[in-house]
Amino acid sequence: MTATPGDRTNTNQGEASEAERWASLIGGGAMVLMGLKQGSLRGALTALAGGGLIYQGVTKQSTIQQAQEIVGMNKPIKVEKTVTINKPAEELYRYWHDFEKLPTFMKHLKSVKVYNEKRSHWIANAPLGNSVEWDADILEDRENQFISWASVEGADVDNSGFVRFQKAPGDRGTEVKVVLEYNPPGGALAAVFAKLFGEEPEQQIGDDLRRFKMLMEAGEIATTEGQPSGRSH
Repeated sequence: MTATPGDRTNTNQGEASEAERWASLIGGGAMVLMGLKQGSLRGALTALAGGGLIYQGVTKQSTIQQAQEIVGMNKPIKVEKTVTINKPAEELYRYWHDFEKLPTFMKHLKSVKVYNEKRSHWIANAPLGNSVEWDADILEDRENQFISWASVEGADVDNSGFVRFQKAPGDRGTEVKVVLEYNPPGGALAAVFAKLFGEEPEQQIGDDLRRFKMLMEAGEIATTEGQPSGRSH
């Protein structure tokens, strides 16, 4: 007996229909479907990059949020923070995009070395004077708006994230939103990595953004913790 189209929808209807709906939404292809199957922020970002979608602001439901709902994100460490900085998006984007400057205000980073327009090498502080390292690739780069990235295979810590620059309401400057996802190995290494970012990772990234705000607005970071000040260029 020949199956009707209605009969064929019974198998894997939920997952397939969601993937097809998302692919249709962003006009994607193989990279989109691959990204959705990864079930993580990395997967969502890959999906967006594959579809070549211009990132939408979160004043309406963002495409990142939609991707997260579809893939059902479930990860050990996720950080999401937003700060408003009284500077234009162009200036903030330009400073952030110079990744080698990030350790100026991200105190957990030792260094970032840019290899080319896509790949960079990151070294972060770890407990007991140790460090962790990884290479990362830019997935999506929208000038003055949005940068997303993900670590490549072989990273000490699998991670991905994005930063978005959006005009703040009432002419108050720019909202800078950062979302990061870390996937440390299980067991003891996971505990060690948790210590690297502290018991409150959101507070850690919040402090980084606070220092970024000071650096961009005042030209230096207050030395309340005995750290040398950093000056913007």
